[in-house]
Amino acid sequence: MTWSKALKDTVRTGLTVERTKLQPLVAVRGAAGVAIVIGVVLWLATPTLAVSSAFGAFASALVTFQRSWRPRPVLALAVAAGLAISTFLGYMAAADHLAFAVLLAVWTLLAGMAWAVGPVSGMVATQTVAVMLITVTLPTSVAGALLHAGIIVCAGVVQAALIVLFPIRPWGLQRDALADALAAEADYARRLRHDPVARFDAQPLMDARSAAELTPRQARNRPRQLGGPRGVAERLRPVLASLADPVVGAPAEGPERDHVRDLLAAAATVLDAVARSIRWGRPVRLPPEVMAVLEGAESGSMLTGPARRSALRLIALLADAVEATDEPVKEAPPANGERPPKPAEGPGNSKEKEPYRHLLRPTVPRLVPVGLRALRREARWSSAIGRHAVRVAAVSLAGYALGSALPLGHGYWAPMTSVMVMRPDFGQTYSRGVARFVGTLVGVFVGGLVMALAHPGPWVCAALAVVCIGLMYLLMRTGYSVASACIAAYVVFLLGIAGEGWSQTVEERVILTLLGGLLAMAAYALFPAWETPKLRDRLADWLAANGRYSLAVLDTFARPAERKPRRVREALLDARAARQAWDDAVARAQREPVRHRGISRSAERGAEAALATMGRATMLMEAHLPDRDATPSKEAEEFAAALRAALPDAVAAVRERRDLDWSGPLQAYAAWQARVDDEGVAVRAAELLVDALDELAGVLSRGPGGRNRARRK
Repeated sequence: MTWSKALKDTVRTGLTVERTKLQPLVAVRGAAGVAIVIGVVLWLATPTLAVSSAFGAFASALVTFQRSWRPRPVLALAVAAGLAISTFLGYMAAADHLAFAVLLAVWTLLAGMAWAVGPVSGMVATQTVAVMLITVTLPTSVAGALLHAGIIVCAGVVQAALIVLFPIRPWGLQRDALADALAAEADYARRLRHDPVARFDAQPLMDARSAAELTPRQARNRPRQLGGPRGVAERLRPVLASLADPVVGAPAEGPERDHVRDLLAAAATVLDAVARSIRWGRPVRLPPEVMAVLEGAESGSMLTGPARRSALRLIALLADAVEATDEPVKEAPPANGERPPKPAEGPGNSKEKEPYRHLLRPTVPRLVPVGLRALRREARWSSAIGRHAVRVAAVSLAGYALGSALPLGHGYWAPMTSVMVMRPDFGQTYSRGVARFVGTLVGVFVGGLVMALAHPGPWVCAALAVVCIGLMYLLMRTGYSVASACIAAYVVFLLGIAGEGWSQTVEERVILTLLGGLLAMAAYALFPAWETPKLRDRLADWLAANGRYSLAVLDTFARPAERKPRRVREALLDARAARQAWDDAVARAQREPVRHRGISRSAERGAEAALATMGRATMLMEAHLPDRDATPSKEAEEFAAALRAALPDAVAAVRERRDLDWSGPLQAYAAWQARVDDEGVAVRAAELLVDALDELAGVLSRGPGGRNRARRK
């Protein structure tokens, strides 16, 4: 992608305003916290302290809108503590420009590294830098610095108290995550009716798993509806794929395929009903025709072999999904007034409970070593997070120096803008930079116009600031430009409380915001951390994870008595995370102005399709894992041994741009196929797997023909 196209795309993204679901009650609660803090401090203390407390209340409430499964009061208190510490240290060093520059560089470097812990941590750390730059310009003494820090902590306590006293949809995020996962399964079932190899987006399942990580205290208070359906949703995906796939399920055409389509439609209806029940805490309601389809599939003989086993397994899992909501099942009365009987449980009974349902989340003290390990892991020159930290520290210093040198005053706006818009990837940094400038221009114009025409006093300015921040909380998810406009007007009115001249505020903020945005963009252009050249590494990681998943499943067929569900489960999660990392990397790379990709677009798409097929073939085998007393498969053991031997060199070959050699697994599969008379699910899925391996070798091959010539005849 050229620079002109990349810039055009980022500008369009930054200025896009999206329609999204608003949360007015949450926005009102956050704005009320800001109003309480500003009003009390303005009444009891000085306008300067009111401005300082307003920034603390604003940031403490803002962090609770971020996507985090942590309790919201904890987040509000954490950000208030960080703001208080950064503000006090900034006051201590503010008298000496050199000392403050050193403190700013170190603090910004640590804030940039905080992205290694997670996006919420990175956002909180960014807020501490921004507030440090603003509040230290308000004159005070050492005792006053302590007072400012204490006021900021109190502002966080107020926001935390409001969250506790006025909870809005407790466990709402967890309910939504689980409901989204079940709704994604329902959509997958519907798409499988028309496309038996439809792709499934695993992100909702990953979110549901993250939401299910609880501390022991949270686990004791969790609604029972959130306890079981996630495990059912995880087990449903391979069963749905196995039922729909023509290789291991029903034929592609005919009566059996029509019956499979009816079953998939019924499953989608049940899953949607369970998702609505979990999202809103209501009973499950199922139409009688759905129950009739499930009952007929359980008692009839339309399906045979693996397809019938998948259908029975699906019925049992759907029954578990309904029961796990902990609500009575209510059906619409049938025409004859009789209630259809509940489907019986078939083979692979879903009474086998999810062994990993309760996921232990570390408490806050135990998170410290986890965070330190993440920081050590990213503290290297090749890391995108490490380069981001160095980049944002250098830009903040340059912005501080330029802002101080320019005869405008309020020079902190330049480094503050840079810190707020910079992210570890190119696309977000540039789109946020454009959105920040345009939003600031609109916000200061509106705020300045109100100040010029109305000349409001301190209390009216405080009220206008609360209105602006309430609008920001309400509309922040619609676009960063909208949020920036609200924040800009908020700052204009806050400075009006302290008696700042509005005209000077408008001029300075526009010029310095433009300067800070340009510095951030220039820094990424001069000192980038492109994702594009790393695509081969991401592809190799995905291949390695898929290989471990395949080996875990094949080992179960080879030695059923040593069956280890945890190993299969962990390998699946690793493969899913690697796939998501690849998708994220491709999305970022598509927005980068980098010509040297290391892999062509066609090879990228072909390799992605091949690895997706590899994971899908393994998932089909997982849906039919043998019981512990099943006969071991020597052929599966030999195939697994050949794959295990070839995998490390193949992963290295992807990284080093060499041709892949799958001759060992291909020969092992040919021997497996020749020795079995009745091809079961394992050998059929293994055929899909070797086809995927051969396709991967072909699309990444540098030789003529682009195909692995070791294929079986």
